[in-house]
Amino acid sequence: MRARITKEPDFARDSVGRLVLRLALPAVVAQIINLLYNLVDRMYVGSIPGHGTDALAGLGVAFPITLIVSAFSYLVGMGGAPLAGIKMGEGRREDAAKVFNGGTGLLLVMGAVLTAVVLPLSGELVTLFGVPPTGYEYARDYLFVYGTGTVFVMLSLGLNPFISTQGYSVTAMITVAIGAVLNIALDPLFIFVFDMGVKGAALATVISQGVSAVWVTSFFLRRKSVFKFNFRYFIPRERFVYRMLLLGLSPFIMAATESAIQIVFNVNLTRWSGGDSSYTAALTVMLSAVQIISMPLNGLGTGVQPLVSYCYGAGLSERIKKTVKIVTCVALCVSVTVWAVSLGAPQIYGMIFSAEPDVMAVIVRYTPVFMMGTVMFFAQMTLQNVFVALGQARISIFLACLRKIILLIPLCFLLPLAMGVDGVFYSEGIADIAAGVTTALTFFVMFPRILKKREAVLAAERAGSCAEAEEDGASAVS
Repeated sequence: MRARITKEPDFARDSVGRLVLRLALPAVVAQIINLLYNLVDRMYVGSIPGHGTDALAGLGVAFPITLIVSAFSYLVGMGGAPLAGIKMGEGRREDAAKVFNGGTGLLLVMGAVLTAVVLPLSGELVTLFGVPPTGYEYARDYLFVYGTGTVFVMLSLGLNPFISTQGYSVTAMITVAIGAVLNIALDPLFIFVFDMGVKGAALATVISQGVSAVWVTSFFLRRKSVFKFNFRYFIPRERFVYRMLLLGLSPFIMAATESAIQIVFNVNLTRWSGGDSSYTAALTVMLSAVQIISMPLNGLGTGVQPLVSYCYGAGLSERIKKTVKIVTCVALCVSVTVWAVSLGAPQIYGMIFSAEPDVMAVIVRYTPVFMMGTVMFFAQMTLQNVFVALGQARISIFLACLRKIILLIPLCFLLPLAMGVDGVFYSEGIADIAAGVTTALTFFVMFPRILKKREAVLAAERAGSCAEAEEDGASAVS
């Protein structure tokens, strides 16, 4: 029994607590590794002799564009994997295989299209995103080189969720670790030793993503993988594509709008602070602090998606309830702890990023209001992912749009009209509280209904199967 568990988890029978730990812990670690890579990558670029500031400014503009490219992989991977998991729970392995292979075909097509857009238009894109004149060359060069590896990004990020949905969360974590660790190792080599500057940073990313893509692809060639490549199914089935993309729209929106949020914050801070750079620097620290909290919680939610999706397909409602209870309690404890630190000792974040005295003053003053909504991240970052795992596309899309598009962006423009620069920082806290409360209420109202409706559907299917069996038996007797 132990040998089987170490190889492949049994979502229907294994201990729910152990499954949550086995699935969620690697996902959380993967998010932390990814966060550390982003921070270290910026540190390397900012250290380029004589050009660090301009290069970092260019990377700051190119990075949101790369986020949008990555978001397309989430559209397929984060939408297709839960759908495949539900099909596996229903016992429809062939349908699950069609979802996987159709998703692979979509990722390849998207990668080719995005490459054809990014390479010839890299200069126009960074200009559109507001690159300063001194950073134009660096942003354009970085994006162009990055664009050559778009297909690698699609495969490594888009196929990895299909590894997680089979229960191999450690393997999925290794995918992220390979790319991050290799990138951190190659960055100084290409940037400083080979004197390639930001082109070297981009090339390190392309190579790292290429190795990750090979690692991910090779997994599906192994015997232990439930999903296998089948070229006959690479042309996506219409009935699966719609549900796949609809489910993936929520993580797509969350990733793609991240760049929009940064632009809105920077525009309003520049306007209402009189161009004081200490406010912009402090905001960068606060946004990084939010990522430090939100990414592990997001990993917790995405980590248990395979278990929730499988049990939903199989109609195992009690196991879903127990999973949600454990995840909610853990996420709530983390959220409350971070919320207390943010309100009581905000200077910790400034110390982590070695903030200058004037920047530290802004951090200490505004972090308590900027992060007052982190107490509700247990709902916004975790329970929203459960909706995706349950196949509830429309609810998850609404909740994904709520925090940033419906609340945060309008508030960031409106509150400063009455509060000045204070309003920019209050907009984040107010939006987080409102979105978190709405997500929690929506979940606790809709969750029982979703499970009850699923049980009714499965009962009707079983009744129909029994009726057909009785008719077949009567026909055989006659």
